Amino acid sequence: MTIISSLTSSKLLKAFVFCGLVWTALQTYIIHSFGFDWYTALADGIISSILLSAACWLINNNLRYYQPGKGSYINLLIWCAALAAICMTGSRWILPFINHDQIYVNFISQSLVIRFFTSFLAIGWMAMISMIWYSQLDQKENEKRKTEAEKLARDAELYNLRQQLQPHFLFNSLNSINALIGFKPDEARKMIHQLSDFLRGTLKKDDQQQVTLNEELQHLNLYLEIEKVRFGHRLKTEISCDNSCGNAIMPSLMLQPIVENAIKFGLYDTTDDVVVSIRGEMEGNYLQLMVQNPYDPQTSRPRQGTGFGLSGVQRRLYLLFARNDLMETHANDNIFTTIIKIPQL
Repeated sequence: MTIISSLTSSKLLKAFVFCGLVWTALQTYIIHSFGFDWYTALADGIISSILLSAACWLINNNLRYYQPGKGSYINLLIWCAALAAICMTGSRWILPFINHDQIYVNFISQSLVIRFFTSFLAIGWMAMISMIWYSQLDQKENEKRKTEAEKLARDAELYNLRQQLQPHFLFNSLNSINALIGFKPDEARKMIHQLSDFLRGTLKKDDQQQVTLNEELQHLNLYLEIEKVRFGHRLKTEISCDNSCGNAIMPSLMLQPIVENAIKFGLYDTTDDVVVSIRGEMEGNYLQLMVQNPYDPQTSRPRQGTGFGLSGVQRRLYLLFARNDLMETHANDNIFTTIIKIPQL
């Protein structure tokens, strides 16, 4: 039994005991109002309440583990009637022992029908309350399990998306190092150190889902240094961010695939120098990041999709914030622009 079910069962037990005491006091007063002494009235109330409480406990305990279907309610009514009959029979045989006076014995016999119906109503109310109580408890447990399962699935997909970034980038970097070893060994060694620092930083962020923009840019600079070794003077970057957005929170490793996409479609199909621009600013309760790169419309077709990079970013934003409107792309005047908005919760 979970903590939640234990707490709710404890509350139900307290309510059950309170109702039993109230029922005992009420029946004692009613019996006394018929002219019987307080001892007889109290004994009658206590014994009747014990029998009724046992019946209510039995029906409640059964409903805790078994919820009747829509076609089984008649069976529940039969059970309530049977338990009420048992309570009535118990009163008929036990109560005469507390007072042998013929007047009280006749009173018991004449009140059996009323005792039956009051017991039936009380047991029926207990059955209805138990059904509602435990069905709501089961619903909460099911929702909790569903939420946990969805969270596990979401975390697994996020982890998978992040893992897909590393082999792709590592493959390109190792190819570049291999190309540099022959004629630029010093730059190859430098690139190996930079790659090592970058991967070390990436591993540290595996358990840190949220980082500040400043931390993200520091890690991004390691990636850009590696890419600048690959492309030399052809790759230039401009990073400008408002002072107000430096401490804004964002998912880690969110900018790298966007910048990688900008480099891919900006440099791969041209021999000219390319400037990749990264700008950050606060827009209301959102951190807005914009990445721009030039492209050659004759060789690049950004409107037809950009592979895993941007689609992975969009999917990750959806998994984290359950929204599909946090990323947009534009291609105007040979400039490709990617904009993402990070809600500041």
